Amino acid sequence: MAAAPRRVAGALELVLCAREEPLADVWDEVAAQRPDIRVHRGSVLDVSAQAVVSPANSYGYMRGGIDAVYAQRFPAVEQHVRSAVLALHGGELPVGEALIVPTGTDEPAWLITAPTMREPSESLAAETVHPYLAARAVFRLWRDGALEDGTPVRAVVGTIATPGLGTGVGGVPPQVCGRQVAAAWDAVFGAA
Repeated sequence: MAAAPRRVAGALELVLCAREEPLADVWDEVAAQRPDIRVHRGSVLDVSAQAVVSPANSYGYMRGGIDAVYAQRFPAVEQHVRSAVLALHGGELPVGEALIVPTGTDEPAWLITAPTMREPSESLAAETVHPYLAARAVFRLWRDGALEDGTPVRAVVGTIATPGLGTGVGGVPPQVCGRQVAAAWDAVFGAA
């Protein structure tokens, strides 16, 4: 039997993670005007957070980029994602939607999958709106979503760590990603 989710309180803290300076510099600009956002230079898995974001594909395959790292760290997570995508979305989680699944570890206990691309390894257009749609889906899931047992996501997730959305395999320029993540934050939580 799974342990009850640990309760947290307060506003969402978002940790923007980057292993490369161009994205980290853009993240610094995003965080500078938003007190609940901070930047971590390094791996998303080095952050103390209740949830990490997977900027996956619509089918839940976790074979490339950061998703492959997650699948290696959390051996059952790809099956959890694929099962949830099938059960809740008929096998395809559209870009602009997000869902949350357990990782099987204490920290992070949750993985939020928010597709930035429909097909695995898809190259995205430089001015795609997919990072915005994925980030907005993550923030809405935190604000309005619930776990399978009805517990509000915001009651068990206080900190979310995210890598760049679409900046790896998708090829989205860091500036585009940063601008869109900031716009999604402001749309869901109010402008800075």
